[in-house]
Amino acid sequence: MLKIKNLTKKYGTFEVLKDISFKVPSGSIYGFLGKNGAGKTTTMNILTGLINCNSGNISIDGKDFSTNKRQILKTIGYLPQTPVFYGFMTGYEYLKFIGNLSGMSPKEISVRTDEVLEKVDLKSDAARRRLSGYSGGMKQRFGLATALFNHPKILFLDEPTASLDPEGRMEVLELIENLRVEGITVFLSSHILNDIERVCSEVSILDQGKILVSSNLKELEKKYIQPIFDIEVDGDVTSLKEVLMDHPLIENIKVNQNKLSIYVKDIVEGKKQLLKLILSTNNTVLSYNIRKSNLEDIFMRMVIK
Repeated sequence: MLKIKNLTKKYGTFEVLKDISFKVPSGSIYGFLGKNGAGKTTTMNILTGLINCNSGNISIDGKDFSTNKRQILKTIGYLPQTPVFYGFMTGYEYLKFIGNLSGMSPKEISVRTDEVLEKVDLKSDAARRRLSGYSGGMKQRFGLATALFNHPKILFLDEPTASLDPEGRMEVLELIENLRVEGITVFLSSHILNDIERVCSEVSILDQGKILVSSNLKELEKKYIQPIFDIEVDGDVTSLKEVLMDHPLIENIKVNQNKLSIYVKDIVEGKKQLLKLILSTNNTVLSYNIRKSNLEDIFMRMVIK
C-alpha cells in the first residue's frame, strides 16, 4: 500500500501542494483527478523521486520513502505525460539500452524485451522501426513497455491518454485494465474523467493543491451522485442562469450554448419547483430531461465553481 500523509510542496512562497493525505490500496488502479495546474504532476514527481517535498511522509508497503529511496525506486515504473525517447533507436535497441543501465544480463534483457513488447502489442516489425517513426499511440504504448520493464510493483502514469485520438486512448486504457490481473498497483493521474471512470476503483480529487475527497469510486457515486436536470431553452441563457443561481434550491449550473445542466440541493423540491421557476422568467422550454449523474458531474460540482 502507498500512504501519503501531510504532503506539502512550495516553490518560493507559492504552495503547490497543501498538506495532502491519501492511501492507494495494493493492486488497485487509483485515479488522481484534477484540472490542469491542480498539482497532479508535482505529486507524481515527488512520488517517483524526481523532486523532493517540503514536508510530509510517504511510505510504500510500510517502508519510509525518504530512508529507503534507492530500494523503493527499483520497484517503481513511471510514464511521464510526454515521454521522450532517442528517436534514432529502434524499440528493441532502446529496451536493450535501459536493460543495460539496470544491470540486467543479455539473456534477461532479451526475455523481458519480448515480454513487454508483446504485452503492449509492439512485437515484430514495429519493434524494429525507429522510434521517431512511431505514432502518438505507439509512443504511449512503448512508454508503457519501458515503464513496465523492471517488473514494477507500482506504476505511475501521468496523463497517459491526454494527447491521443479515441482509438489510441482505447488501446492504452485496455492495456492499463490488463495490469489489474497481474496485481500491479497503478497510480493514474488524469483530467479525462471518462478514462478514470472506466478503469479505476479508487479516486482522489485534487483542486488547487488540496485533496477534496478520497474514496472508493462506488462509494463516491453513492454519496454524491444525484439526478441532474438538463433543460434547453429559447432565450437568454446567461441571464437565466443568474436568476436561477439566486434561488436557494439551486446548487450549481453548467451552461452549454442554450442548454443548462442544473444541480439542485433537494431532488424532490427540484421536480416540483424548477420548471415553474424557469417558466416564470418568460423563457420558452424546448426540452426537459432528468438524468443520472456520473463522475464528471461529481467533479463539476466539487471543483468547477
